[in-house]
Amino acid sequence: MKIFIESLGCPKNLADSEEICGALKQAGHEIVFSEDEADAALINTCAFLQASRDEAEEEIIRLLKLKKAGRLKKVAAAGCLVQKYGADLLRRFPKLDSIIDIYSINNAATAFNRKGFLHAEYPDPDRIITAPQSKMRLTAKHSAYLKIADGCSNRCAYCLIPQLRGKFRSKSIEDSVQEAKGLSAAGAKEISIIAQDTTRYGEDLPVSGLGKPSLEKLITKLTKIKRVKWWRIMYAYPERITPELIDAMKNNDSVCHYLDMPLQHISDSVLKRMNRISTEKTICEKINALRKAMPDFAIRTNFIVGFPGETDKDFRRLIKFIREYRLDNVGVFEFSPEPGTPAYDMPSQIPPELKRERAEILIEEQSRMLRKINQEQTGREITVLLDGPCIGRTYADAPDIDGTVKLTKALPGKTGQFIKARIITAEGYYKLAEPVLK
Repeated sequence: MKIFIESLGCPKNLADSEEICGALKQAGHEIVFSEDEADAALINTCAFLQASRDEAEEEIIRLLKLKKAGRLKKVAAAGCLVQKYGADLLRRFPKLDSIIDIYSINNAATAFNRKGFLHAEYPDPDRIITAPQSKMRLTAKHSAYLKIADGCSNRCAYCLIPQLRGKFRSKSIEDSVQEAKGLSAAGAKEISIIAQDTTRYGEDLPVSGLGKPSLEKLITKLTKIKRVKWWRIMYAYPERITPELIDAMKNNDSVCHYLDMPLQHISDSVLKRMNRISTEKTICEKINALRKAMPDFAIRTNFIVGFPGETDKDFRRLIKFIREYRLDNVGVFEFSPEPGTPAYDMPSQIPPELKRERAEILIEEQSRMLRKINQEQTGREITVLLDGPCIGRTYADAPDIDGTVKLTKALPGKTGQFIKARIITAEGYYKLAEPVLK
């Protein structure tokens, strides 16, 4: 069959979609990138927030309408929405042909051979994850994701991920390196390292002699793959950024001076209610240590405003932090109460209008800081990885998440290459730059 894949949610979900596509191709199916060409469709869903679940269900309904109209023969669903609702999802959407849990994506082809719920009868929550049996890249040839773990053991008060994905489970160093070599051989010059918490990597690998967070050991092995020029670390929790990891980043030229570090808040009282280990003091110490070791260090983060019990004083602490620490990329989210999490029915819930007001204030404050940063960047020469003839990114910009660089002149045939450019103007997360041709 010709199968169209729709992947919702984060890059970690996209990595799963690549594994699903690999399994489908191995079974003889053809992956197509247009619904109009497809015989069947599979949607890999996200269920992290209510908005994510709403989006997934809307897409299921849309695809089922195409099936009813005769444009698709079969529709299947996979991912976190399946993990959350199980067989109930088939009862809610009886026209779905199959649903696939997260433990069964290697057998995704079975979903198009029979109807029903494809799931592991006895899922092992302690199993170490392995490299995909097969994988089909869904990213640009020059940029790839390497998923080094699954699940999460952090138990943040607002988060469903441990319930959906299970406890944190690392992929072995050997499997991770082997998969990375395959990505490099296929043309990847930039590899983003992803997991729910990359800085927890290795703590569950006593067989390999780790048994404690050991991301720096993996980084040291990966950077021996010389074809990869940019290694980018995503989802790094501040409390587990060790001096050893900082040294590994500093001492390996191919590791981007960049971390995606989900801070969520800065007020100690809010962090404690969120069940976060970090405090304002430890967060500031880690950022200072990173910037001392690497003065050009770039940080992206997310903040949640309107968490239950967040006071005006707590919010002012967050504003003060934004002003003092000049973060490069910031995502702002209003707290979403998720059934099944401790924060869902916490006392002192914040009214929606106040959450929205605080989000708007924080976004404006970050925009004000960006204007100062951008003024300082004008005229600088930068290295750009081209995603197209006239569009690219710097080391401080993760694919599909952070900012972009637009060139004043298109460079046909240069996609996937690194070039030098000089910034002419910068506004928000967008830079206009002139190629420096040597």
